[in-house]
Amino acid sequence: MPESFRGRVEDIRAGRAEPVPARHAATVVVLRDHERHGLQAFLLRRVRSMEFAPGAYVFPGGGVDPRDGDADLAWSGPAPDEWGRAFNADGTLARELVCAAVRETFEETLVLLAGPTAETVVDDTRGDDWEADRRSLLDRTQSFAGFLDRRGLVLRADLLRPWAHWITPKVEPKRYDTRFFVAGMPEGQRARDVSTEADQVSWVRPAEAAERGSTGEWMMLPPTIATLAELAEFDTVADVLAAPREIIAYEPTAEIIDGEAYLVLPDSVARHYR
Repeated sequence: MPESFRGRVEDIRAGRAEPVPARHAATVVVLRDHERHGLQAFLLRRVRSMEFAPGAYVFPGGGVDPRDGDADLAWSGPAPDEWGRAFNADGTLARELVCAAVRETFEETLVLLAGPTAETVVDDTRGDDWEADRRSLLDRTQSFAGFLDRRGLVLRADLLRPWAHWITPKVEPKRYDTRFFVAGMPEGQRARDVSTEADQVSWVRPAEAAERGSTGEWMMLPPTIATLAELAEFDTVADVLAAPREIIAYEPTAEIIDGEAYLVLPDSVARHYR
């Protein structure tokens, strides 16, 4: 870790400083099957002006909005309590996480996991009216529940699957308690080229992306590399969605080793680094 972290590691370990509370967040790995390249994941490169992880390749996602827990929105799929059992969360937080996952994915990519009925999904989100909705969600002048209600849409929680749970190390000045979801790209929709938070996007095979991240060619946080490495073991979107998952919360630690600050990763994650 940078030399600047050494003092903070020592202060936290000695009780002279308190870790920043971790904000609940959700992220979605959007996947597709490509005719020539096989399974691909969608990644955004965060603009270098961002406060958290500037220049890093990430999946769409972000923090929970207080209004994400609105119980009035139309919902199809596993109930919040079922999501809560998967992610070790109560029903209220689970609802917030699922809504945040769908909302943030739409805000950053225009991919919308919702449809006119519980069995259908929006087939195209391009156009000025959709862009206006995206911006109103970004600036919080419209709630996600209000957006779905006005358009007569049902949130398709059944299109998501729980995948992982990562917590930012206590030494970091900005922390997130993030649940990872996976979802297939809805037929007919197209992901947005860039967003206000990203300057580049890529559809890439998980194995290739994990390789670029582990060698340092692409800047990535450990949870991104670990998730991509896990997804590299699958051939199709259907295989990923059908895979059984036991969600374990990972929280890397910071340690002083030989006088320098190091980030210590779980063994199952560290093996992906070279």
